[in-house]
Amino acid sequence: MIIVENLVKRYGSHVAVDALSFHVEPGKIYGFVGPNGAGKSTTMNVMTGYIAASSGVVKIDGHDILQEPLAAKACIGYLPEMPPLYTGMTVWEYLMFAAQLKGVPKKERKEHVRTIMEKTGLREVEERLIRNLSKGYKQRVGFAQALLHDPKVLILDEPMVGLDPKQIIEMRKLIRELSGSHTIILSSHILSEISAVCDQILIISHGKLVASGSPQELEEMMQTKAEVEVTVLGEAEQVQAVLSKMEEVESFTMDVGEELGSLVLHITAGENVDIRKELSVALASAGLPILSMNRSEKSLEDIFLELTGAEEMFVDEEEEEEEEADDDSDL
Repeated sequence: MIIVENLVKRYGSHVAVDALSFHVEPGKIYGFVGPNGAGKSTTMNVMTGYIAASSGVVKIDGHDILQEPLAAKACIGYLPEMPPLYTGMTVWEYLMFAAQLKGVPKKERKEHVRTIMEKTGLREVEERLIRNLSKGYKQRVGFAQALLHDPKVLILDEPMVGLDPKQIIEMRKLIRELSGSHTIILSSHILSEISAVCDQILIISHGKLVASGSPQELEEMMQTKAEVEVTVLGEAEQVQAVLSKMEEVESFTMDVGEELGSLVLHITAGENVDIRKELSVALASAGLPILSMNRSEKSLEDIFLELTGAEEMFVDEEEEEEEEADDDSDL
């Protein structure tokens, strides 16, 4: 459905996107994550034809975004992070106007707009001026206009921004429902939402793709060592004697626990080795009561920080937007 190959976007000496390549399969939800300034929004702007790439290829449903821009853009519904709305219009007026621009037949227009408003939860505010809406409702209006022409691909840049918890749940449900008939790419800094909604995740850092896969695949990929935290009652010498005899234990550290006479053990085993059963038997046999045992696993947040180095790109976002606008004016 979407092919991105060796995509490069430069702003002067700054490389925002660096030889980025990935393929998107139809009917799935892809999450696009990375630190601020990693190149997510720039990549989305290139994919939608808003700005031109310095080099590389982007194809939407077989249409090259540079060679066949109209055909490619007809396949895309785009919700930018800051939706460009006509705030002096009511919600109804704006969506009717947008439907006309997107070629929705006049006979079907009113019913179609009502259906889209129903999907996106806008019926109760349809007569209100957009300027008077909350940020969350403005986000919904932007989402609604992206859906008006029933695009094959939806590209959503930070669609959860400004929504309260109830609205986030509703938006998550809507995105899931739409995935049956649309291919969806969304970016977000809310990693728990990415994990809950997306079938596949693309992690980008410094303009490069550093990892991709399902949430489960990424977690398995990064679980190179099994780590177990155990709280026991006993003496350090006893614990050391037990752990030193276990071949599966690669390393361990001990800290004094909060309970009197307790020790907290941080144990590292070999790759993909679960030592909890053997560890329980060994400690119990040595007369060391176990108060708690937990196997620590990396969350999506841990994986994100490890792969991206938790580094900010120190790119001034307003400056980058100005550069994008200047670049667009040159086209």
